[in-house]
Amino acid sequence: MQFSNTKMIMVFAVILASIFFAAPNLIPSSVRAKLPASMSWWKPMNLGLDLRGGSYLLLEVDTSALDKEQLADQEETARTSLREEKVAYRNIRSADDGVYVTLNDAADLTRARAAIAKGAPTMDVTTVGDDRVRIVVPDRVKRERQLGAVSQSLEIVRRRIDEFGTTEPSIQRQGADRIIVELPGVENPERVKELLGQTAKMNFHMLDPMGTASDAKDIPPGTMLLPGSADAALPPGQKYVVRRRVEVSGERLIDSQPGFQDGAPIVNFRFDTAGGRRFGQVTSNNVGQRLAIVLDNAVISAPVLKGPIVGGSGMIEGGFTVEKAKDLALLLRAGALPAPLNFLEERSVGPGLGADSIKAGATAALVGGGLVVVFMIIAYHTFGLFAVFGQIFHMLTLFAFLSVVGGTLTLPGIAGVVLSLGIAVDANVLIYERMREEFQSGRTLMNALTSGFQNAFATIFDSNLTTFIAAAILYFLGTGPVRGFAVTLAVGIATSMFSAVMITRMQVWMWYRAGKRTTLPV
Repeated sequence: MQFSNTKMIMVFAVILASIFFAAPNLIPSSVRAKLPASMSWWKPMNLGLDLRGGSYLLLEVDTSALDKEQLADQEETARTSLREEKVAYRNIRSADDGVYVTLNDAADLTRARAAIAKGAPTMDVTTVGDDRVRIVVPDRVKRERQLGAVSQSLEIVRRRIDEFGTTEPSIQRQGADRIIVELPGVENPERVKELLGQTAKMNFHMLDPMGTASDAKDIPPGTMLLPGSADAALPPGQKYVVRRRVEVSGERLIDSQPGFQDGAPIVNFRFDTAGGRRFGQVTSNNVGQRLAIVLDNAVISAPVLKGPIVGGSGMIEGGFTVEKAKDLALLLRAGALPAPLNFLEERSVGPGLGADSIKAGATAALVGGGLVVVFMIIAYHTFGLFAVFGQIFHMLTLFAFLSVVGGTLTLPGIAGVVLSLGIAVDANVLIYERMREEFQSGRTLMNALTSGFQNAFATIFDSNLTTFIAAAILYFLGTGPVRGFAVTLAVGIATSMFSAVMITRMQVWMWYRAGKRTTLPV
């Protein structure tokens, strides 16, 4: 039962720190705005979408596009492998169930299979008839690529949102192929949707000498017919004949920034070392020819190479507006999505509704807390007041922790706070009832106080542990609001243990030392 001076100093230090870090939640934003920039770390809790208002987006990664892209890659790989081994073929085409290669001579079937298998070791290469080879992507490879694509998409969405400048976004995975994006304070998410909806896969190809065409049937083998981007200063409706081979991949880009050239908005870009070296080689070997800059299967620029471009940097001119140049630079910096994103659901919460939610939640918390205070004072008198003071510091410690770690408070989170308040009071009830039993059995006041804290601790710990396990399961298996509830409940359990075992105990010890106490006031 004894409480050393060192331990009292530590408890008071925790209480003062809690008051200091919880204070920003009580200070008006207009006052915080006047604070120096060096105190930007001293900030309140983040408010969730349901309290602050904003936008909710549910995205789905289009994994079917990955399968088509994988088959297209295998088609090009097979074409390259057969050309290197000098195996003649009549036709290569992609279908839903694989890539089919028709050979000129059936005698080359074994050589063709070996060449294709060497270039694509993870694919299943089988024979169809006497002169055809089929390349199939195994289910295992598909699943691995889909899982990787969803994880990569999550990271790129996070980068794009961060680059956009939205404060305190919540971005998390849901299920196998879905992503939830919550944007507090963003009432109109159209620009965000535009940024997230673009795959932003940019590659550098060479334009075929024939330049343009109107029909894909007229283009030479190894080329593709791509439209000009609607956002670029290219002739409307024009289609370009672009060589399939990627000369420099957009994955080599490490930076892109908007800028101006002769008063017109442009996008400056920079490659990594390997990309810069490759770009220099391509531009040196193709002086006088046109380079096609392809973004999401559309040509955004097709300049004539007037000379080698060395140094690993260049610029994109496309008749952009200032905003389009900024958006393109942002997309290229954040990286390309491995697959398109589909918007499945969109919701907007107005700030007025969020304010009503805060008011309703605060009212519920005050009413619940007030009833707890009344009950504790009536039932336990002086010790009831000690419990009330302990719970006040419990709440301060909880809010201070959420403020320091940048936690987000949601409406279900408020429910978790109120529930943790009830759990904290329950610990005091167990301690006081044990004291009463021990004192009524004839033990001295000091023994009764000591027994109350010692013997009730095991029960308090067990009950809080089971609740904490339930909160942990909710956090790891739940999403969105369920996680917010779990976080506040789990943190509240930890702070309630501190308030019941340390703060209340310190108050009881100070009360006992203040005079010759012989009666238990409960």
